[in-house]
Amino acid sequence: MTASPAPSELVRPDTRWFTDARFGLFVHWGLYSITGRGEWWKQINEISDEEYDRYPEHFRADLYDPAEWAVIARKAGMRYAVLTTKHHDGFCLWDSEFTDYKATNTPAGRDLVEEFVTAFRAEGLRVGLYHSVIDWHHPHFPIDGVHPHRAQGDLPGRDIAVYRTYLHNQVRELITRFNPDTFWFDLSYPESFDHGGGGSTGPWWGGKGRDAWGSAELVAMVRELSPHTLINDRLDYPEGTDYITPEELTLHEQPTEDGRPVVWETCRTLNGIWGYGPRLFSDWFDANSVAGLLVDAVSKNGNLLLNVGPTARGEFDQRSTDILHALGEWTRRHGDAIYGAGASALPAPHGCKLTERDGRVYVHVLAWPSSALVLPDFGATVKFASFVHDGAELRVERMDYAEQLHSPHQRPQAPEGAFIVHLPRERPDVLVPVIELDLEPRR
Repeated sequence: MTASPAPSELVRPDTRWFTDARFGLFVHWGLYSITGRGEWWKQINEISDEEYDRYPEHFRADLYDPAEWAVIARKAGMRYAVLTTKHHDGFCLWDSEFTDYKATNTPAGRDLVEEFVTAFRAEGLRVGLYHSVIDWHHPHFPIDGVHPHRAQGDLPGRDIAVYRTYLHNQVRELITRFNPDTFWFDLSYPESFDHGGGGSTGPWWGGKGRDAWGSAELVAMVRELSPHTLINDRLDYPEGTDYITPEELTLHEQPTEDGRPVVWETCRTLNGIWGYGPRLFSDWFDANSVAGLLVDAVSKNGNLLLNVGPTARGEFDQRSTDILHALGEWTRRHGDAIYGAGASALPAPHGCKLTERDGRVYVHVLAWPSSALVLPDFGATVKFASFVHDGAELRVERMDYAEQLHSPHQRPQAPEGAFIVHLPRERPDVLVPVIELDLEPRR
């Protein structure tokens, strides 16, 4: 391996498009969709290669229409999309020259990644590629505590240097062919990493991180071949990270590093599993909850990457499509409060989240009050307030403390300097009602 480049030599790409986009589509698709049990089924149940490798001859993807996926994503309000090129099972969705374990050698007979990239770019969406650094199919990937064959222990003759060359060759191939806007590596698990598995004596023995993958060299390769491509944080190599990816988490605040804010994206899935898994989970988010997740992320200067697991035949299931359609109706009307928006320094009213864009403050009302919304003292005057979904003006008045004392039962209780936004008793029929405030400095 060549010497690792110094961190100062790595030129960071521009993240502005990413932080403006705010909302993306994640797609987990592969052989595991045939099982109907999700992408980790082979590992969880310690399935043998002989049993799992029956699936390529049944992978048809005959209903796969990436142009339709792209339209669904665009209409949902998504501005970028990330597709799994290879998950941990090692099966590749593109026509890689370095393996026969790929979609073009199945009844599908198509380069599914190439079609995806072409279709989504045609709809004006940025494109990211997910690529697993784990590979349970490769004969030189050493068995460890995460491997489906972990009960056998590590077997002699496996050389991770051989696998590392394969990994680097495929990353180079993907970057060169598809020139992605983001590259979503997954997953490092060094033995010192706390998985709750008991370290090297627990189920995560034989963990792998930056040295196993050659992470510094991978990052240098991506930077050289495609300087604009953003790299996520899962190579165990912080020096090469452009954004971090907390998974299935709601953060309390924007993350920081050495006191500086960090670009971040939370990835969430609709029903508790990433690959197609109707036999496992029925605890779905509804569209209102997903809109709340998006608002929460943007209010902390983050993005939401929302996952769908297509069927083995290549379709989004109806429930996922219905949720994305409902989200599209909301984002179409409320885009100003999301795209290019971010956190506000102002205090949020109770039950609300704030976003801000171009001096306009957006109040996302997650818990509908009975008749009025009390705005904390913003240190500014509210010139105008209106619902975003229809532009209808809302009556606003400043709370006068002396008047409040004389008529305590006629007005909501509020501190001095607060404003009252009078609301209709009936909540608007939108996923999350949003109020736009036009403020001016208080004289």
